[in-house]
Amino acid sequence: MRLKKTASIAVLFASLGLLQAPAPALAANTAASSKASKVETQLKALNALLKEQWEYNLRKNPEFASMIGDQRYNDKLSDFSQAAIDEETRAEAVFLKRFMAIDSTGFSTQDQLNKDLMVRQLAIGVEGIKFKEWQMPVLQNSGLHLEAPEMVARLSFNSLKDYQDYLARLKALPLAFDQITVQMQNGVKSKLMPPQFLLTKIARQCEDIAAISLDDSPFTQPLKKFPASFSEADKQSLSAAIRAAVVTQVVPSYKKFAGFVATEYAPHGRQDVGIWSLPEGAERYKFRVKTSTTTDMDPEQIHQLGLREVARIEALMLGTAQKLGFADLKSFNASVLKNPDLHPKSRQEILDLYTKYTEQMEAKLPQLFGRLPKAKMTVMAVPEFSEKEAAGASYNNGTPDGSRPGHVMVNTSDFTERLTLPIESTALHEGLPGHHMQISIAQELQGLPEFRKQGNYNAYAEGWALYSERLGEELGFYQEPYSYYGHLQDEMLRAIRLVVDTGLHYKKWNRQQVVDFFHDHSGIEEVDVQSETDRYIVWPGQALGYKIGQLKIVALREYATQKLGKKFDLRAFHDEILGAGALPLDVLEQRIHAWVNAQI
Repeated sequence: MRLKKTASIAVLFASLGLLQAPAPALAANTAASSKASKVETQLKALNALLKEQWEYNLRKNPEFASMIGDQRYNDKLSDFSQAAIDEETRAEAVFLKRFMAIDSTGFSTQDQLNKDLMVRQLAIGVEGIKFKEWQMPVLQNSGLHLEAPEMVARLSFNSLKDYQDYLARLKALPLAFDQITVQMQNGVKSKLMPPQFLLTKIARQCEDIAAISLDDSPFTQPLKKFPASFSEADKQSLSAAIRAAVVTQVVPSYKKFAGFVATEYAPHGRQDVGIWSLPEGAERYKFRVKTSTTTDMDPEQIHQLGLREVARIEALMLGTAQKLGFADLKSFNASVLKNPDLHPKSRQEILDLYTKYTEQMEAKLPQLFGRLPKAKMTVMAVPEFSEKEAAGASYNNGTPDGSRPGHVMVNTSDFTERLTLPIESTALHEGLPGHHMQISIAQELQGLPEFRKQGNYNAYAEGWALYSERLGEELGFYQEPYSYYGHLQDEMLRAIRLVVDTGLHYKKWNRQQVVDFFHDHSGIEEVDVQSETDRYIVWPGQALGYKIGQLKIVALREYATQKLGKKFDLRAFHDEILGAGALPLDVLEQRIHAWVNAQI
């Protein structure tokens, strides 16, 4: 009614000549002001929705919240029930619609990117719902059974509340195991099963964790060093409660779960190792390839790229072997395996070498970067309960506030069977200037929403880490011929991944074909060949990101160098690559092209 009345008055005023048209300048200013007001309103809506979605994500993923230093949910574990999963899938679709409804006309480049990346992230999540990945929640290298004890080292234990929250989490573990058991039973019905031969490893892992003595258990480690401010009564009370929870709830849960996996679950494991053997297998792999590489490359293109890269790197490796007096790679690799000087003498020697090479690179960082991370980093051994199936090395990021440093996790098991050759290269990949530097800088960026500071695009992150290995060569590292060969072999590993991942999941290779390809084209130690092969089997597509991401960054550097000539600044280029957090490769390309064009 009010709108109709106002309109009538306007008509009356016009008929009496009392309503005049505004002056042109006033009309333009009014329109501009209205447009600016609309943009501001929409931008506020976007930022509010980004914050809402981030808070929702933290509530639903309390372990992730703890990992990045947000302690509000430290007494919680993720809810693996079907009701919770259904609610999350519904919420994801609703968030997607709400973000898409925001009119971003007039937004700055950065604000537009915030919206586009969130829409892209949510759309991928919604697309993947149909594959019901939650029905395969445990693998030999991931899942609640491994993540629960590994998480302990990433929690803070500075107050009574920290310990009380931790105790609450221990008491919640039985329910969490029961929930994922139901999901696995649903997976049996849906024929969504991991390969059978790997399931016995999961049962054995659980049995091993349950068998660890109470004093040595990863779950009782926080009791070994209480804050000095704690009273003796508090220490005794917490020790008794946590030890009791481990004995009466945690250990029985592991034993129960091990029995379920061994007797009820494993017999249903699939016989073929490729993802093609799962329901909608080809479509599943296509989806994995797209999300892992953030490109539109198809498996055949990736396979052929891998073969070309293997041939290129193999030629460089042969040249190195010939300089050392060997006629071919086969005889050289055989000699390496038999050379005691190229094998670690202890677990500690491996850790010491990682530290040495990290410190060597840290001193050179100002030559390559204008922006350096504030966060610190430490080298640690992979816990013994998970080392048999763990990679040779990996990275766990620290907290944004620096209260917990980043951890380069090094596998020191079977040290006599490992080689020292790749350690220098791998130290750069996992630590500086690789994962630690990239992730820490992203967390420290100002003006970005949290989902971008904590974002992870596989091809970007792993591509950067592999590119970082090349920076060591440019700085004059790998002085020892064997270390340089190790650097080449690390790159060869990533090229082989393109071939064998697509081989397994697209060309229907069996496991032995992957092992044989490793042996035919590298001297990678057997312990890593076996664990790597099993990793590609259960993580289809993930291994593709390394080489594809590295090649994109190299191509962008070549583009910038060619376009800018003498204006090209390597430090500025690296800062630009790292200066917006993790990005899909197509978005990264747009960013670098814009940066170059602004300087021409």
